[in-house]
Amino acid sequence: MMDHIAFVGFGEAATAFVTGWADRRPARISVFDTKTDDQATRDVMLARYADQAVAGADGLAEALAVAPVIFSVVTADRALHAARSAAPFIAPDALWLDCNSCAPETKRAAAQVIAAAGGRYVDVAVMAPVHPQKNHVPLLVSGPHAQAAVAVLTALDMRPVVAGDTVGQASSIKMLRSVMIKGMEALTAECFLAARRAGVDDAVIASLEASDPGVDWRRRGSYNLERMMIHGTRRAAEMREAAATVAALGLSARMAAATADWQDQIAATGASAVADDLAERADAVLQKL
Repeated sequence: MMDHIAFVGFGEAATAFVTGWADRRPARISVFDTKTDDQATRDVMLARYADQAVAGADGLAEALAVAPVIFSVVTADRALHAARSAAPFIAPDALWLDCNSCAPETKRAAAQVIAAAGGRYVDVAVMAPVHPQKNHVPLLVSGPHAQAAVAVLTALDMRPVVAGDTVGQASSIKMLRSVMIKGMEALTAECFLAARRAGVDDAVIASLEASDPGVDWRRRGSYNLERMMIHGTRRAAEMREAAATVAALGLSARMAAATADWQDQIAATGASAVADDLAERADAVLQKL
């Protein structure tokens, strides 16, 4: 059993991993999340630390001291900042597992920071929602230290697959997949919200089902809208990274950029996603827009 693992960021992904590890969890898990610095969220974070039985730290120096393995699980727009902030405190040869949904260029920049500090950077792509799979969610890893990461992740009963020996290979697959997955979310939201407001949603869904009977459009639309309502802010940050990935390849990133706008807009409504019904969720969003 591993003795010590640290987390930078302790949101949905981190808590899913820790919960899933069960009796394989390390003897010590130390954590720092910037939300503990905000009085509005500090109590929530402290309660989360207690619930997961982890050692919450008041700063990165305390959380990362002598930790041989560090999971970086922050929002996509904070991944490089997290690496830069943590670099002075990581132990020599520590594995930095960058699980954030970032463009390859962002990950390569973070890799340079961690390598300069004496750490071993690994590009990790989380390829599906962490719930309900938790630690069994599919992972792609790449970079010169990918095999070392596979050994650690496998010991934690996780599901890593090596995508290559270059930082950016795993994240490229993740980002370009997201153009489709998150783009489909934005398309279904635009279609069904407009159809609902126009009063023709039943007819639009009937037409879609006639054209593609293999898809339960009400269920898919409800699920996609729920993802955006709850996780849209985080997904928007990811899609801006996806847009950067596409643009760096010399292609137009219009679709990815528009997807980020929709994700942000729907998340900003704060509409409740409790009802598992497309019409009710659409109405909740439309009332707030």
